[in-house]
Amino acid sequence: MPVEAEAQSTAPETPPVQPLATSGMGAIRMDTGVGFRVWAPHAESVAVVGTFNDWNEQSHPLAKEDGGCWSCAVPEAKRGDEYRFILKRNDERLDRIDPRVRKVTNSVGNGIVWWPEETVAEPRFQLPPFNELIVYELHVGSFHTTKEKGPGTFASGIAKLPYLKELGINAIEVMPIAEFAGDFSWGYNPAHPYAVESAYGGPEGFLELVRAAHDHGIGVILDVVYNHFGPGDLSLWQFDGWNENGLGGIYFYNDWKSKTPWGDTRPDYGRSEVCAYIRDNAMMWMRDFGVDGLRVDMSVYIRTVNGNHGDPGNELADGWGLLQSINRDIAEKFPGSLTIAEDLHDSEWLVKPADAGGAGFGSQWDAGFVHPVRSTLIVSEDGHRSLDAILHALHHQYEGDAFKRVIYSESHDEVANGKARLPTEIAADEAGGFYAKKRSTLGAALTLTSPGIPMLFQGQEFLEDEWFRDEVPVDWAKQERFHGIHALYRDLIALRRNLQRTTAGLCGQHLHVFHINHEKKLLAFRRWANGGPGDDVIIVMNFANEAVETLALGVPNGGRWRVRLNSDAKEYSDEFGGLEVTDQDAVEEATDGLSHRITVSVGPYSVVILSQDPSS
Repeated sequence: MPVEAEAQSTAPETPPVQPLATSGMGAIRMDTGVGFRVWAPHAESVAVVGTFNDWNEQSHPLAKEDGGCWSCAVPEAKRGDEYRFILKRNDERLDRIDPRVRKVTNSVGNGIVWWPEETVAEPRFQLPPFNELIVYELHVGSFHTTKEKGPGTFASGIAKLPYLKELGINAIEVMPIAEFAGDFSWGYNPAHPYAVESAYGGPEGFLELVRAAHDHGIGVILDVVYNHFGPGDLSLWQFDGWNENGLGGIYFYNDWKSKTPWGDTRPDYGRSEVCAYIRDNAMMWMRDFGVDGLRVDMSVYIRTVNGNHGDPGNELADGWGLLQSINRDIAEKFPGSLTIAEDLHDSEWLVKPADAGGAGFGSQWDAGFVHPVRSTLIVSEDGHRSLDAILHALHHQYEGDAFKRVIYSESHDEVANGKARLPTEIAADEAGGFYAKKRSTLGAALTLTSPGIPMLFQGQEFLEDEWFRDEVPVDWAKQERFHGIHALYRDLIALRRNLQRTTAGLCGQHLHVFHINHEKKLLAFRRWANGGPGDDVIIVMNFANEAVETLALGVPNGGRWRVRLNSDAKEYSDEFGGLEVTDQDAVEEATDGLSHRITVSVGPYSVVILSQDPSS
């Protein structure tokens, strides 16, 4: 036998790669090194390359597991290393970013091995009760920036938390922060759903924002996008080389169900692996980042194909089941948290319990409030202003629970895409003038005194009038310019939260519109939780440009009714009339179906709020 052949026959064989014994997906923390696991059922081979092996494709092949996953352990790898997966199929070489990567160099760069160094502190921060929430929607890139160019960051947002606390905000709703293409975006185009946007400060920066918000007594609700992914810089697309009809491959529908308003990138909710991918993503934000709730973007495109609510041929039962699963898991593991649907189709099934067949959300954005309120405030002629629309906005609710709806007069959707901020919609040439101030703050007062969870949009509290763009920051100079408007919002929020213990009814379920004058555009309603002094609140609103100096109104109790807010006061603007409104002693005379009567004054486009001191 030749010497060469004998040597070849006695050389030790390379042992086969062993799959990981531990569970988990993506880059997995281990006692020694890092484990890697990826779902790629159509790949013929998979390797992980990175700074730990000089990007050598031969160094760390992954072993194939049952169920289409591949895995291996890399003892040399550590937190902070860059990496990618190399997949091969049918002689095609695919260079991919890990679908579950937590951190990237940029949206088309490398993945970075990352996990939080510390777990979320126990006990976890608890949101205030839903009936006490004041939500402030913000976009990290435009909320606050100290840069001449470039988006705002988590750090620049942290700098404004003391301001939000002083305003009275106790929850922020953060527009999506998953890594997107480029540095500027609204965030509704997630390229890497598990990674935190690098331009904002990555996962470390977001952790700091959440911790700092909690330190200020402010909860964090995160906006997530599960109705589509991408479409730009989308490494998930045809991830392992397989597809049908030229569509997205294993993570996406590959038939007519793929189509969304944002491209053919709807996840395949019928695949258990894809549902696990999305459900695990939701749990990651809650568990590893400590957020206090999620707002699910456009859920109607998760539960239907074309957004046609009520069309059986259009429904996605698998998407509905996914929503139920996410809400069940969050409710079980994170009690007291809040999930919010942006569905905008007036369906109470979104907020019915999952065990009763509903989707199980805690609340939902209410199109039945924002649209009638904005249309009523924007119309220029008082005679065309509809109090019936306001009545609809006041009474609209889901499941008989006032707080299963989020109410607002401005959101990112309402002030972009051809629509503007409310002051500009009211008076385009004088967005800082009398009419814009008066009617936009009337909308704010309605939001903060109506039954529901009130939400403001960044800058609304000081008359920001720019339509929303991701590259244009909020004009913080307006906070000083319109300091009186800011003070009006602060005072309204304090009443809504019952901080002086005299307006508990604004946190209650109950509403009674007892006075309405369609001709003079006057409306008065009562809010209460249990009723009585310190609880009953009377709100009087004038939707016309004419002061009313003697308005007889019914009240439910005798005694003194104190003026808690008069939005016509000069302290809110030198342009306001400053109509005097005084405390009133109720007369025992049935009026408006109530047992007593008071007489009040209310300025043009103004609100007056009254209540009684608590019984000693």
